[in-house]
Amino acid sequence: MTDVTSQRSAKPEARTVGELRDSNYRLIPVKEELRKNLIFKLTQAEPLFPGIIGYEGTVVPQIVNALLGCQDIIFLGERGQAKSRIVRSLTTLLDEWSPRLVGTEIPEDPLNPISRAGKDLIAEQGDDAPINWAHRDDRFGEKLATPDITIADIIGEIDPIKVAEGRYLSDELTLHYGLVPRLNHGIFAINELPDLSERIQVGLLNLLEERDVQIRGHQVRLPIDAFIVATANPEDYTNRGRIITPLKDRYGAQIRTHYPETIEQEIAIIEQEANVLALSGFQVTVPDFMKDIVAEVTHHARRSPDLNQRSGVSVRASISNFETLVANAFRRALVLGETEVVPRISDLEFMAPSLQGKVEFEAMEEGQEDKITDRILQAATKAVFDRSHKLNDLEPIANAFDEGLTIEIGEAVYAEDYAAIVDKIPGMADRLTSTTPGTRASEVEFMLEGLHLNKLLNKHSVSGRATYSS
Repeated sequence: MTDVTSQRSAKPEARTVGELRDSNYRLIPVKEELRKNLIFKLTQAEPLFPGIIGYEGTVVPQIVNALLGCQDIIFLGERGQAKSRIVRSLTTLLDEWSPRLVGTEIPEDPLNPISRAGKDLIAEQGDDAPINWAHRDDRFGEKLATPDITIADIIGEIDPIKVAEGRYLSDELTLHYGLVPRLNHGIFAINELPDLSERIQVGLLNLLEERDVQIRGHQVRLPIDAFIVATANPEDYTNRGRIITPLKDRYGAQIRTHYPETIEQEIAIIEQEANVLALSGFQVTVPDFMKDIVAEVTHHARRSPDLNQRSGVSVRASISNFETLVANAFRRALVLGETEVVPRISDLEFMAPSLQGKVEFEAMEEGQEDKITDRILQAATKAVFDRSHKLNDLEPIANAFDEGLTIEIGEAVYAEDYAAIVDKIPGMADRLTSTTPGTRASEVEFMLEGLHLNKLLNKHSVSGRATYSS
């Protein structure tokens, strides 16, 4: 039974094999190390994957089960579902420091070396052989699967320089080790696994089952201790037959990731990840309904039949759209000499380039992309408006336009000018909850646009300005 003990965090003082042996330190297999530290975090109610939002009740329990079962994992999910972030965060479950034998090409357990070089070093120097301590971040490596990857990159190859120096081809010391042996007692991740050629996939079979690697015609068999993780797009992994069945069979757990299931989760990710410009002398305020609209745009895009849903609509679309929205509000403030930066409905159209760069359209006719984008923006705005307001409460505002009232707004209109607009519309002032000129301007545009999308007002747009009328 695994002991529920704290993670080894303090850097030990042992500097030789003898000192390490005297300290009663024992290196355990990496999967057992991950499991031990996972159990400790669970018992202490510590967060397992900080910064990962929306997976608490779905993906995280599956990861925990796989780690408790010491299983290799493949994560299946469309782009922008935090697969790489999860994989990289697995290092937090490693001991902070781990001993390595100094003088070997691959990381070696000082008390149980596996390579010829390591065994020779211990035979020559014994307990005086030096060791160092590797930080857990150095025990993680990843490789993006590309067509040019070779077995030499992953496993190893004969080093021609060592042969030129006079070693025989039969000598194990002529070998140059690849990524996996160099991550012995660590975590190795392969991104986009199905993109590996079948020949390379075959080369991974022994690694996942027998836990060793073989190089060329050498009889060397290195019992590699590694936790193997992979990521893949589910379409490539399951539908196109681009992964060989024996390799698929060797992964212990297949975990499906997903996009944020709620608007609140999407907003939380936006707030965590967005890079918003901050300048001295400017106050940036993003009303909650504008954040909701940005998140709702992405959720509508994920349901749109006009977009290719097989490629997905990444969370990065939400982040980029939010950054663009705030950037346009900043541009307006800089041009107009205002200090308050508040996004408005009239800024939404400037999100089109960032949104279109993150999705794939089904329709290829010229001009269709802009029309589809407009429909998504309008549908998202209407959905947020309908959640925020009751039309009956806004009837006095709509009725005021029946008497010939027209209102012109625009993304380049001064925030102060909206005070006059509020005075013109009976009942508008009573419906506003904001207090500053910028936030009130944003709220006015939101209500007018909501009434238009509910077919209570007409709207005519031209050159960055919009006119609302009966």
